[in-house]
Amino acid sequence: MFDLTPRLRTIAISAAVAAGAIFFTTSPLPAQMTGQASSSTGLPTLAPMLEQVTPAVVNIAVVSRAPAQDNPLYSDPNFRRFFNLPEQQQQARMSAGSGVIVDANKGYVLTNHHVVDGGSKISVTLKDGRQLPAKLIGSDKETDIALLQINAKNLTAIQIGDSDALKVGDYVVAIGNPFGLGQTVTSGIVSALGRSGLNIEGYEDFIQTDASINPGNSGGALVTLDGKLIGINTAILSPAGANVGIGFAVPSDMVLSVMNQLATQGEVRRGRLGIGIQDLTPDVAEALKLGELRGALIGSVEPGSAAARAGLRTGDVVTAIDNRPVHSATDLRNRIGLTPIGTRINVTVKRGDGERVIAVTITSEDRSSADLSGTPLDGAKMREASAEEARQAGAPGVVIEGLGSGSMAARSGLQAGDIIVAANRSPVSSVADLRKALADKPAILALELIRDGDPLLLVVR
Repeated sequence: MFDLTPRLRTIAISAAVAAGAIFFTTSPLPAQMTGQASSSTGLPTLAPMLEQVTPAVVNIAVVSRAPAQDNPLYSDPNFRRFFNLPEQQQQARMSAGSGVIVDANKGYVLTNHHVVDGGSKISVTLKDGRQLPAKLIGSDKETDIALLQINAKNLTAIQIGDSDALKVGDYVVAIGNPFGLGQTVTSGIVSALGRSGLNIEGYEDFIQTDASINPGNSGGALVTLDGKLIGINTAILSPAGANVGIGFAVPSDMVLSVMNQLATQGEVRRGRLGIGIQDLTPDVAEALKLGELRGALIGSVEPGSAAARAGLRTGDVVTAIDNRPVHSATDLRNRIGLTPIGTRINVTVKRGDGERVIAVTITSEDRSSADLSGTPLDGAKMREASAEEARQAGAPGVVIEGLGSGSMAARSGLQAGDIIVAANRSPVSSVADLRKALADKPAILALELIRDGDPLLLVVR
C-alpha cells in the first residue's frame, strides 16, 4: 500500500496570527497588462502562453522506504524475542511533487531537494501521459534544488528568465501538481523580493507570491507572462498547511547557478572570501556617518584569506559585486557562496570618503571543516578557549566571541562570551570538533554551554 503524500515545505505560523483571519483573492489580470492574445470571444487569455509552457512542467513521484512501526520498543530485539514478534518490515511510501524540464536535449529536470530526498525510486510523468524513470544527477539541501535526468524524445523545455529583473507587482503564474491532482495553473503577482530569515534553507533569497501554491506544488514552475521560468516553487507560509496567499520560490538566477554546478560536479562546491559580514542597518550607517548607503559591512577579515590577500579591510562596506548592487549581508553571502570556485570577481567597497573596486578570487571552503550555513552557529565568530577559560569552565571548549547582527546564531539564543563544551553530547574542545559535530546539520541541536560560570543546556530546532 502506498502512502501518497504531496510534498511542500510549510512554515507554520502561530495560532495568534492565524486567528486574525486574512482572506486573499486573486483578481483577474487586466487586459492591457497581460500582453497575451485574446481568445475567439475577444477576452484576454493566458492560454497561448500556457500551451507553450505547460508541457515543460512534469509531475514527480518518489518512492521511499519507511519502517512499518514507529514505536521504539519494536526496535528492541529482546522485546521482539519475548513477544515472538516477526522481523520489522519496511513499507513503501510514495510522495508527489512537481518538476520543470530545462534542457530537452539532455533531459534535465529541476525540482526541489526535499521532493526527492531519501527516494529509492523517482519517476516523472509528462503532460502527454508518458511515465519515465528519472536519475538523480545531484541535489543541494542548502538551496533546496535538485537536478534529475530523463531519457526521452520530443521533450519541451522552458526558457529560463532573469529573476533579477523582477519587480514587486509583476504578474506571475504558478504551475504544478497540488495535492497530486495533476497539472494545475494559478496566477498572482510578485508580493515581495529577497525574502530571507525564514530558516527554511541555508541560502535564502526567495520570491514571495500570492499565486496559489499548495502541497505537491514543490519543484513546480513560477513563470512570467511571457512564459519564462523565474522561480522554482518551494514553500508556503500557512497556519493549516494549505495556501493562504503567501508562497515562496527560489529565484531563477540562484537556480541556474546551482544547476550548472550539479550538472558538472554532482554537488555544489561553495566559495568563500574569508570575511565576517553584517547588515548595514540605518542605525549602523548613522553611527558610521554613511548616510543612505546600503550594503554589507565587513566586521572581520580572516588572516591569510582571499579577502586579506586582495586588500579588503574590516569596516569596508561592500556595495556591489561585478557592478550588481549588494542589498544586505544575506545577499552578499548568497552571491559568494554560489559563485564557482576560482572565479575572479570585482568587489566595490566604500572605504572612508572614497570608493574603490577590488578584484578577489573566490576560494574553496576547507573541506575538512563543515559549512556552518543553515545551522544555529551561522554568523558566530568563534575561537578555542584559552587555558584559563578552560580551567574556569571545567573543560576545554569553544568561545563565542561575537554574533552577526540578525544572524541565525544571534536568533538561536547564543550570547557573546558563551563557552560551548559539547554539541549533541559530543565533547567540543576546538572549532574543528564543533564543525565536525555539525557536519550533518542536525534538525535539533543541543549545546552544552558555560555562561557566566554556570552550566546551561541550549536546545535549538
